[in-house]
Amino acid sequence: MLNLHLKTKTEKKLSFLIKSYKNEELFAENIINQKISELKKGVFNIELDLNKFEKKYNLSTADFYQKWENGELGDSNEDYFIWSGIYEGLKRKKERLEKLQ
Repeated sequence: MLNLHLKTKTEKKLSFLIKSYKNEELFAENIINQKISELKKGVFNIELDLNKFEKKYNLSTADFYQKWENGELGDSNEDYFIWSGIYEGLKRKKERLEKLQ
């Protein structure tokens, strides 16, 4: 059972939404599915961003990140900081998506 700590106004809004569904399970599943869809779109967009770096540097993100983590690339290229940050964001989104699916 969930134990939510909501402000009264938020609780009233949520209660109204839940009551508008005949089935509370369906309501919860719809929220989860909406979040899954949002995460999938985010993963897709991040992968497009990563692809730009992969083409620019002719290096897969996995190979780049391993070299980056091992300190093989130095820290003089600003793109590397951006690339690693984007990749770390992708990993977090994929972890969240995995938990919801």
